[in-house]
Amino acid sequence: MQGAINIEDLRKLAKKRLPKIAYDFIEGGVDDEVGLVTNEQSFRRARLVPRYLVDVTVRDQSTTLFGRTYASPIGIAPTGIAGLFRPGADLMLAEAARDANVPFIMSGAATGSIEDLGRIAPDHGWYQLYSAKDDAISADLIARAGDAGLRTLVFTVDVPVGSNRERNLRNGWGWPLNMSLATKLEALRHPGWLLEYLRTGTPLFANWRKYAGADATPEATAIYMSTQNRAPMTWKHVETFRKLWKGNLVLKGIMHPDDARRAATLGVDGLMVSNHGARQLDLAPAPLEVLPAIRDAVGDRLTVMFDGGIRRGADVLVALCRGAKFVFVGRPTLYGVAAGGTAGATHALGIFKREIDLCMAQMGAPTIADLGPQFLMWEDEEDLRRNRR
Repeated sequence: MQGAINIEDLRKLAKKRLPKIAYDFIEGGVDDEVGLVTNEQSFRRARLVPRYLVDVTVRDQSTTLFGRTYASPIGIAPTGIAGLFRPGADLMLAEAARDANVPFIMSGAATGSIEDLGRIAPDHGWYQLYSAKDDAISADLIARAGDAGLRTLVFTVDVPVGSNRERNLRNGWGWPLNMSLATKLEALRHPGWLLEYLRTGTPLFANWRKYAGADATPEATAIYMSTQNRAPMTWKHVETFRKLWKGNLVLKGIMHPDDARRAATLGVDGLMVSNHGARQLDLAPAPLEVLPAIRDAVGDRLTVMFDGGIRRGADVLVALCRGAKFVFVGRPTLYGVAAGGTAGATHALGIFKREIDLCMAQMGAPTIADLGPQFLMWEDEEDLRRNRR
């Protein structure tokens, strides 16, 4: 990771190592990819107003979330099929999170197992649930997460159907991965990745082999998983999962204040304001745009978290000042693990931690608790006035 001083550098390293079909799966959005621009550009509307003559000799970015104190207010969001980008990537991300003392959310489409996550990072691992068409499978996944010692379940609600990801369509994407001749020839330009792929083959969706059959191949397991997703998702599922899960229950993908209020009535513990990395509905607002309204809707009844468009430590602080309790990133740590394995993911987290620390010092905010809307200016002054009320 020598020479990678920011997340953009890690992105370039990942792009260099990965074939186009894999890189575009990470980087792509949906339709015209307006949402990708919207997510990142929403942070360019914000200005952090420094307050000087404050003693910032000692800074502390530790943050308490669901009763556990983490070293930084940033965690790793769920990112599916990570094993395609580097074999074992899910557990590498878990190790990096554990060593950095931040949370890691294992994707419902992970290529590592819940049980391995519980073994490697029981105090830092969360599990993301996509509801299955077979309710018994969802119930069993929830039970397995509890048995593994995990304390937080994240029910992702913003994928009612598959989306129109045109980069994938143009690349002939399908799962199990079936590379065309053109795709294989392009992959020859990325020999490090290609040799690993030829050695390890199609990544296994480890959490799903149990349901596909103990002897199911990775390909058969993937096909079986596809028959179970996408399952219908309703508020009844939230009620059911709340009864089944005794730990912290988080809904990921909430973008409307009314949905946030309803979640609060059902005993949910937290919300993650997110538009799925702009990979589902292209004209959805940026999470940063709706964050204050959702925070106002639930007050202190629920823990409000954030995901979407974070590329700098300053972006993390903007989201926290805008009302988030904690922030998660997906693509940045995928860039890191794709480029350099565990060390690359660790490096990505270290970049954020360093940038957060420097920005806190420049702002005159020695602790995360000092942050708030008083540090923000907004391009739209009416937005700014609403944010400060």
